[in-house]
Amino acid sequence: MGKIKLGIIGAGRIGRVHAESVTFHIPDAEVVAVADPFITAEGKQFFNSIGINEILNDYHKILENKEINSVLICSSTDTHAEITIAAAKAGKNIFCEKPIDLDIKRIKETLKAVEKSGVKFQVGFNRRFDRNFKALKNSVVDGKIGKVHIVKITSRDPAPPPVEYIRVSGGLFCDMMIHDFDLARFLSGSEVVEVFANGTVLIDDAIGKAGDIDTAIVNLKFANGAIGVIDNSRQAVYGYDQRAEVFGSAGCAAVDNEKPSTAKISTKDSVSEEKPLYFFLERYMQAYAAEVKDFISAIKDGKEVSVGGRDGLNSVIIAKAALKSLKENRPVKISEME
Repeated sequence: MGKIKLGIIGAGRIGRVHAESVTFHIPDAEVVAVADPFITAEGKQFFNSIGINEILNDYHKILENKEINSVLICSSTDTHAEITIAAAKAGKNIFCEKPIDLDIKRIKETLKAVEKSGVKFQVGFNRRFDRNFKALKNSVVDGKIGKVHIVKITSRDPAPPPVEYIRVSGGLFCDMMIHDFDLARFLSGSEVVEVFANGTVLIDDAIGKAGDIDTAIVNLKFANGAIGVIDNSRQAVYGYDQRAEVFGSAGCAAVDNEKPSTAKISTKDSVSEEKPLYFFLERYMQAYAAEVKDFISAIKDGKEVSVGGRDGLNSVIIAKAALKSLKENRPVKISEME
């Protein structure tokens, strides 16, 4: 099998990230075309500058292109399910950014269409491919920390997104903490069976007026008996705070933030070091490339994808359970949401 021919649907920030990853880091794949009805002249110039010259307004033209056998869906969340179903019917392998949809029933319908088509389908939970979190996972799999007792995840953005984005994002649990729900499942090696959420607005009243929260803690119970805690904030003034810890019967494994350097300067007055990398594009560029590379490998080698449709569904179910818990101020079992 030669190079995998890709089409990218959605020319925004994530579409550009994946286009660069494929062009410069994945020799087994090639981006043939990009489609986005709202692409700007500047956007076209960007894709042209990295050798992608077929820029379309209608994504159906990508699905009709016989040369293209796989698509990366990087469009807005409300289009993911529709495009996934259309791509599956067209026989294209699919990499879809999270979430598949914000409606559980719609996700299940989408997964049925994918299953019927027999194409590869991978969901974009890039943190599983981050070298630090992979090392943490390996310490669990290798038994170095024994039986998992506690999983702790901290994820805090350096600044909140625009309120206009908040209104259509699905909320903090579905937009931001969904990554951490997937990471919790990944690190624990177990499914979440119950959540208890606590959240509030401490950063920007406009976020509350838009119907969302900006600060949250969610407690988790796992099927294997372990417990977990995730904390999120829309604003960490010192940078992009991404840490995790797994504590077990035989020890503890933890990963800290990535920084521009590991230099620590100690004087008689103070000890100082650099702040974390500022945002997710700096922190996770390696992971974005790795997840698409994994998708390409699954196609070429005929193996199962690492992060499948069930992973996409389960994380949304947990997010919805967290929202229900927040509204009703009680623990919510995942079985209630199924």
